[in-house]
Amino acid sequence: MRRHVFSFAALAFVISTLVSPNAQAQTQTPEAAIDHFKTALKLSDRGEIDRAIEEYSKAIAISSRLDNPKKLVARNPVNSFTGLDDAVELSTENIRVIDPFTSHAYNNRGLLRYQQGDNLGAIEDFNAAVRIRPSLAAAYLNRAAAYRANGDSQSALQDLDRAIKLKKDFFQAYNNRGSLHHDLGHDKEALSDLNRAIELKDNVGDTYYLRGYAYLAVNNLDATLKDFNRAVELSPGMAWAYLGRGTVLMKKALMQDAITDFDRALALNPDIIWAYLNRGLAKVYIGNEAEAPADFDQCLKMNPELKDQIAEKVELARHLRRTVKQ
Repeated sequence: MRRHVFSFAALAFVISTLVSPNAQAQTQTPEAAIDHFKTALKLSDRGEIDRAIEEYSKAIAISSRLDNPKKLVARNPVNSFTGLDDAVELSTENIRVIDPFTSHAYNNRGLLRYQQGDNLGAIEDFNAAVRIRPSLAAAYLNRAAAYRANGDSQSALQDLDRAIKLKKDFFQAYNNRGSLHHDLGHDKEALSDLNRAIELKDNVGDTYYLRGYAYLAVNNLDATLKDFNRAVELSPGMAWAYLGRGTVLMKKALMQDAITDFDRALALNPDIIWAYLNRGLAKVYIGNEAEAPADFDQCLKMNPELKDQIAEKVELARHLRRTVKQ
């Protein structure tokens, strides 16, 4: 994450949607495995994550068998799930795989484990998915999310590179790689990836939000404001987009408009500490010091370690107010 003048921005990380099997399943995939897979999809849609994981585990157990590691590489006929003629290594460390269908089940189970915060378990599942089917771009995308959440940004970046190499028009991979580049301070690369993501899909508020912060990092305020406006237009319920736009408005000295955006952000999500901080600073800047302390008090309740930082920023806001009046 990158620190800006008055705020600390959180960047969303998008992960792939669940991959459903083709109706024309491979003949070697038992129907029972397909049924468990479909049941898992329905359960995950309903938010019943633990039960969905159990169903994916059953699908994996049926379409695989425990065995001693035994390397076996075979060329499959055209895969009914992808339309690709894949060379597939049919063994993992402790599972001999019957067919590539199993890679989808591992991928989806890993995605659910990631959503539960089990990053290491998710990585294990994504490892299995790509060992079974090295061309499964979604598994690299998802494993990158788990690596990133586990603090391994370089491995995440390598996986996003792999995903894009496999799928040149992979919107989510460009979106996520742009976000990661921004985190790492690679502003030029971040903008390049996010520009490409928007070329591929221009109606996703999250991508404009991410590019807005990338533009903010290079101090292109007009482009930043344009992107946050678009993010709010597309996703009016995105609290962080209002925070971002408010931050730009503060830098443009449009403090009352900024306060309005911070009000909106907090109405949508009262847990955004930086919206309280920024709103308080904007109030100090316009001379409304009677109301500002309530915002700073809320910040300190949420994070007492901000005390010195708040004091420094308040003095800066007062200095800027005096400078403008002169």
